[in-house]
Amino acid sequence: MSIEFLLTSLIIVASPGTGVLYTLSAGLSRGARASVVAAFACTLGIIPHMAAAITGLAAVLHTSAVAFETLKYLGVAYLLYMAWNTLKEKGGLSIDEDAAPRSTARTITTGILVNVLNPKLSIFFFAFLPQFVSATEPHALPRMLELSGVFMLMTFVVFAVYGVFAASV
Repeated sequence: MSIEFLLTSLIIVASPGTGVLYTLSAGLSRGARASVVAAFACTLGIIPHMAAAITGLAAVLHTSAVAFETLKYLGVAYLLYMAWNTLKEKGGLSIDEDAAPRSTARTITTGILVNVLNPKLSIFFFAFLPQFVSATEPHALPRMLELSGVFMLMTFVVFAVYGVFAASV
């Protein structure tokens, strides 16, 4: 596992997106426990995107090294585009403090849906994972699974920290 992957993943995970906003909202309005549940749910919500990216990338890798390399460069372009848009964004987060309490099941369902229904995640993982897997790597699928697992663990930890800090405000 490269330091480049770990640092890039940390920056990506720590950058606010829909999952972070949902976790912050849960922490601010319903407390630390709800924010940890929301963080877990948002992490579960990225599994379908990662699975699609991993299986699709494995197929491309076995079919054509040129296609895989092309996908890598398109991915770099997409990641730069996302970074630019993130730097340009301005706005605020508002929380309804009088909201009715939610069940754990509803928090989990909503958290999963927040990320499952985010089409940018699939594009992101198709762009991100190939940057850290060589086209000639003999065990590309296990490598992508390993990278995905680490990314998911980082997602959960960072989101949970955000949520717990939000709950303490």
